[in-house]
Amino acid sequence: MIKSLRGMNDILSEDYERFTYFINLATDIAQRYGFHFIETPLLEETALFKRSVGESSDIVGKEMYQFIDKGGNDVCLRPEGTAGVVRAFIQKKLDKAGGLHRYFYHGAMFRYERPQKGRLRQFHQFGVESFGVASVYEDATMIMMVADILQACGIGYRLQINSLGDQNCMPAYRDSLVSFIESVEDSICEDCKRRKDTNPIRVLDCKNEKCQSLYADAPKLIDALCDGCQSDFDKLKEILDANEIAYEVDTNLVRGLDYYSKTAFEFVSDNIGSQSAIAGGGRYDRLVEFLDGRPTPAVGFAMGIERLMELIEMPQKSREGYYIGSMDAETVDMVVNLTHQKRKSDKVTCDYKPKNLKNHLKAADKVNAKYCCVIGENERKDGTIWVKDLEAKSEKVIPLKDF
Repeated sequence: MIKSLRGMNDILSEDYERFTYFINLATDIAQRYGFHFIETPLLEETALFKRSVGESSDIVGKEMYQFIDKGGNDVCLRPEGTAGVVRAFIQKKLDKAGGLHRYFYHGAMFRYERPQKGRLRQFHQFGVESFGVASVYEDATMIMMVADILQACGIGYRLQINSLGDQNCMPAYRDSLVSFIESVEDSICEDCKRRKDTNPIRVLDCKNEKCQSLYADAPKLIDALCDGCQSDFDKLKEILDANEIAYEVDTNLVRGLDYYSKTAFEFVSDNIGSQSAIAGGGRYDRLVEFLDGRPTPAVGFAMGIERLMELIEMPQKSREGYYIGSMDAETVDMVVNLTHQKRKSDKVTCDYKPKNLKNHLKAADKVNAKYCCVIGENERKDGTIWVKDLEAKSEKVIPLKDF
């Protein structure tokens, strides 16, 4: 028997209801914030992610589904959403048009990593990207949008924030961090030794407990911010305080991708084990320029939908729509024709197989229909239909023309 590939799951029944409920809810909130939908291809040139996500990242180094296609092109399945949106932004010459451009997206991403609870090889993200606004107010808007989505889903969270500095303060900090790493290099893991030369700030994100204990004494970027970055970070905290969004400053919080600067944030849950991050994002003012576009300030976030699935509080499900069935072979055509007409205005489930009334009621209950409607021999002769309201527990026979 052929099975699905490891880490690539089917979405059926209740999971599908939760999945679509979240997509619809997050979409509604994003649109309320003035964002518009964008769809980018699942397949992109590998160079896009090497230049944006960064050669030093685990995503590019270990996790991409990369191959040469029949045209000889080096391509890969997208491992994250931001780079593709930025590529589309530049390709459509929106970077040259100027102004504010706000997008949201949702879809499948692919990373070849060890599957575990809430982390799959094919997974889904809901993401938002904003171009053209350098103000820290836009950073705060991203955070408030995530908070609104999680609150609407009934999901508790802790918000962690940090500043990654910019080109004015990051170089000097990087030098001091490298000096510290070299002082403990004999005791750190191989990944940290590699990152020291490629992207040293990422050692702070190492999950190795021994490394983490060593980095407790590392210099903190938050103590080395330039005046502009410090002012922005102070303003961000002020905005969050004014809007009653609780947060904690995590000086070791870095983003796993190379293109971030200034604001970084992560929403975490204590209800999904060690993989506690459920949303994250920040500012990436240099990425458009990295991909040959005109320098454009940008900020965004992404949420892993699979990590949220078990945490979402679904609303109480009410009965809706009609179930229409026939009680004998002679009425099947009538039921099919009636269903076709009724579907122009209502949700209708139709059962083509003749059944007795008891079994029709069971079937209507199974699909959570509000009305069970049945045509038998008597109804066929009289031009009527038997209707039971499964909420009110009332029943009546009405003319087909009135139905």
